[in-house]
Amino acid sequence: MYFAALLARTEDGWEASDTELDDVETLSDLTDLAQEASVDEDTVLVYIEQEDAWFGILRVDGEEDPRIYVSDASAAARSSYGEILLTDELLGREPGAEDEIAALEELVDLDGTEDGEPTGPTAEATSSSATTTTADTNATSDSDFDSDAVPAGPIGELGILADFGISEKDLLTLRTDALTEIADALGASEVLEAVR
Repeated sequence: MYFAALLARTEDGWEASDTELDDVETLSDLTDLAQEASVDEDTVLVYIEQEDAWFGILRVDGEEDPRIYVSDASAAARSSYGEILLTDELLGREPGAEDEIAALEELVDLDGTEDGEPTGPTAEATSSSATTTTADTNATSDSDFDSDAVPAGPIGELGILADFGISEKDLLTLRTDALTEIADALGASEVLEAVR
């Protein structure tokens, strides 16, 4: 289960709103959503949480590039919303590397079914063999993906909330009720409760 909230800083304190992510497909979409909620180009925080698995924070300050923190990159990588936050830059890989990996995997799948099949098997045997080949390929690619591209544990900017009183150490200790603790530090508990 997912929960997403948006906190926008104003002259009178923080404003909170729950956030629908149905139309958000990219980091750019999420950044636009945050900038639209910004008052006088002040700070906006977008918080995304998958219950008991991971949480992520996107911080936008005016027109500056967004800043990102994800509590568990490998868990987030298995989520469509987590993938939005896990950019190539954040993961330290070349832009487009994921597309190249997917293209190579597709070629491997094609080669496996074209070259590796005997000439006259039954449909059931073909289906079984193709399934095995795909499963083996996926197992390899998942393993490579997890170990090489997406580390387990936190990733991103640890100082993302330092100016609001949440140190790097504090951020690393946040777990299942992270949003409540963040809202407490911001002085935004009441406005957040109104939208939860």
